[in-house]
Amino acid sequence: MSSWQQILKRLRRERVPAMLVSVDSIVGSTPREPGAKMIVTADEQFGTIGGGNLEYQACRIARDALAAGDAGGLRRFPLGAGLGQCCGGLVNLLFERLDADADWSRAEIDERLVDLYLFGAGHVGSALVRALADLPFRVRWIDTRDGVLPDEPPPGVETICSDTPEAEIDAAPAGALFLVMTHDHGLDLRLTAQILARNDFTYFGLIGSRGKRRSFETRLARRGMDPARFARLTCPIGIDGIDGKQPAQIAIAVAAELLQVVARRQSAGSRDEAETDRPGKRA
Repeated sequence: MSSWQQILKRLRRERVPAMLVSVDSIVGSTPREPGAKMIVTADEQFGTIGGGNLEYQACRIARDALAAGDAGGLRRFPLGAGLGQCCGGLVNLLFERLDADADWSRAEIDERLVDLYLFGAGHVGSALVRALADLPFRVRWIDTRDGVLPDEPPPGVETICSDTPEAEIDAAPAGALFLVMTHDHGLDLRLTAQILARNDFTYFGLIGSRGKRRSFETRLARRGMDPARFARLTCPIGIDGIDGKQPAQIAIAVAAELLQVVARRQSAGSRDEAETDRPGKRA
């Protein structure tokens, strides 16, 4: 269950009126994209539509509407002249009241859209889970050892203790992201072979040095794997320029790399959609 789902479930259970504030449309430079959402109650705020004076004014308007019993509506916000924000664009915000008996379906927000399969609950794996908090990932965190995974993982993280982690790879959807960083190089090798055997993933990262990569490639080639598949393996992992070896430093570098991967995938999807929607283009 994601953090959004947990929040909405609690608000409905406690019958707390709320206002769903959504970025309906934009013109020019703005802090968030259309579809960004936040939920505002009389005392709390969840999510963000970009911060700054825009968000401050949106929260004020939402709370005033809740107090007055208003249903909400569409409001226009020029960021430069109206709010003094340097973005300078224009944002149209949609305010929708969510009473306890209302239809909350539009608020069923799950921003963790990218499936990430993380193998290994050691120091780096644990640091990475912390670094991914509030980022757009739905994490399945897998380890073979009893007692190493937390009993209460962060929102958006599902923990799985399994003697057959390869089965999680087989069950993963197309387009998933995989990260292997277990306590056992032999297990890392088995998982690497299993992941590379399927060719429909978005990203596969393996923790380790270039020497580890060369060793794995040699062993897998001897077992009959097509060396062309090795091009899809990322090892070492993490963006360039962060060379520290502390778990938190590695986690930040890897989280940044994952965000780059997601951004490239979304950009490619937008280009494909634009090409499909072009006049005269056949589907």
